[in-house]
Amino acid sequence: MLPHNQILIFLLSAVLCGLRSAPTTADEPVATVPTTTLRFTDADQSIKFVPGGGAACWADVNTDGWVDLCAGGVVWLNQQGQQFTKHFEGVGDVVADDFDNDGFTDLFSYSQLKLYRNQVGRGFEPWPLPELPRTVSLAACWSDQNGDRLPDLFVAGYEDWDAGITWPSFFLQQQPNHTFTVTQTDARYRARGVTACDFDEDGDSDLYVSNYRLQPNVLWRCEAGQFTDVAGELAALATSAGFDGGHSIGAAWADFNNDGHFDLFAGNFAHVDGRGDQPKSRFLQGQRTESGWKFEDRGPAGVFYQESYASPAAADVDGDGRMDLFFTTVYETASFNVKNQPTLFLQTGEWQWQDRTSVTGLEGLPATYQAAWADFDQDGDPDLVTAGKLWINQRPKGNNWLSVMLRGDGTGTSTNATGAQVRLQRGSQTLTRHVEAGTGQGNQNEAALLFGLSDHRGPVTLNILWPGGRQTTVAVPAINRRIVVTPATTTANTTAN
Repeated sequence: MLPHNQILIFLLSAVLCGLRSAPTTADEPVATVPTTTLRFTDADQSIKFVPGGGAACWADVNTDGWVDLCAGGVVWLNQQGQQFTKHFEGVGDVVADDFDNDGFTDLFSYSQLKLYRNQVGRGFEPWPLPELPRTVSLAACWSDQNGDRLPDLFVAGYEDWDAGITWPSFFLQQQPNHTFTVTQTDARYRARGVTACDFDEDGDSDLYVSNYRLQPNVLWRCEAGQFTDVAGELAALATSAGFDGGHSIGAAWADFNNDGHFDLFAGNFAHVDGRGDQPKSRFLQGQRTESGWKFEDRGPAGVFYQESYASPAAADVDGDGRMDLFFTTVYETASFNVKNQPTLFLQTGEWQWQDRTSVTGLEGLPATYQAAWADFDQDGDPDLVTAGKLWINQRPKGNNWLSVMLRGDGTGTSTNATGAQVRLQRGSQTLTRHVEAGTGQGNQNEAALLFGLSDHRGPVTLNILWPGGRQTTVAVPAINRRIVVTPATTTANTTAN
């Protein structure tokens, strides 16, 4: 007979494993398991490329129209989807934007607290910053904080656990002469991730900060250049009863239900043991009501429990027009000897996702915080960098697509149009994407916006909300291609590259 404590551990392990496929509530419908021939293959097997670990940031740093990759402190140039070559190294973990609007994307290293200016595609040089608050950061993101068309920074401050220090987060605002000023600091919480989105559709980007140690997350709402924390007021804390907050590590914005409004997936590391049933990861549906904006807690929605979830990244992986989710884990073996692994969840119905990791070739990935999407080979489907490797999406042909690259002129709109939103009407559904410069814990997806169109074959119309609030409409006569759109574009007849 097993000792009492071993029986208890065995039973609890069984419960935790069982949560992998259990519905959120007793009356929640269970989605049908999707059939898919979608597969991912290791780029090391085909193009002999292994990017290495550390956070991942996709950005076109040499303006050749092919998205490049920063990973593990190294900048890799994409050679037209056929190979990557080392371009620059020593930059640490970065997020990317063209801060000086010169047409070349620059890098901010949050691990080094340094800004690197792009030398017209030839390399990078340090750019001076003011004296910064002493901090340790695991993430940062770019957005225009005051409507002057100059990208600004938010730097997330974490902790020194042994010393009991909460390192401050801070806003770093760019001035017209491309110097920067610290305008606001916040040392209340221990932040691990930050991501920006204009969730209230007013032309300026808001910030969602993922805080650890069961502390409440923060939603910084931007109004006339001033930021106010409205996470509690708008029900965006991503917690559960009895807890101020979760062990949040990273979050991802996306329009998960194709209603034209942005939702949020908040990723929580969570213990279930003597410390309590801690807040799980969950979807928060963005809703515009008569009284204003709010978020509705949709629960895990099929994202089964694993203790060590960390950094999420959203994309339409299979091209069916619905946003899917890749979610990393950071323990290979968690409490009670339960195996954890990064997981790919495909959307199978409204607010329903299912694990398709094993059938898509991603089973057995090691612990990692790295997760970011880009269509690096421009074949119409998103590829994934995670766990130190590039995974090439081998989705069978059939589903149609459109890739949209927004470009500003650097005066009326910033060159990379960070914060802009694009809405594409497909039947009764509105597919919505946005240009972001930071997601999850310190990662960054490609700026080009990829729309999966399923079996839609006809022309489409794009409605674009630019930073600052300007709106334009663009007719797209043909799909299955990449296009470049500027604020002056009315009909997109030119294919990118």
